[in-house]
Amino acid sequence: MNKFQLEQTKAFKLANELKQGGRAAIGDANAPKMDRREQRKLDQAKGLVPFACKLDEKLVKQLKERAEANEGGMTEALAELLVAAGLQR
Repeated sequence: MNKFQLEQTKAFKLANELKQGGRAAIGDANAPKMDRREQRKLDQAKGLVPFACKLDEKLVKQLKERAEANEGGMTEALAELLVAAGLQR
């Protein structure tokens, strides 16, 4: 492995850590790191199912702001909004 490949591997690892940990990977070095499999198992145990949709950019900005104020993050913020809209949990 030459120097370029080594640096490229380091960059991929860093990008993956940032993607996985979000802000925790940047600010808190002591935060427990969880890989995707572990996170998926925890989500499945909670009964969570991935759900993707396309939303207007302004709405997404509002959701992100609301999620930052919510301890549970985006998942909990969206769940609260859906329950408030009349959908059952």
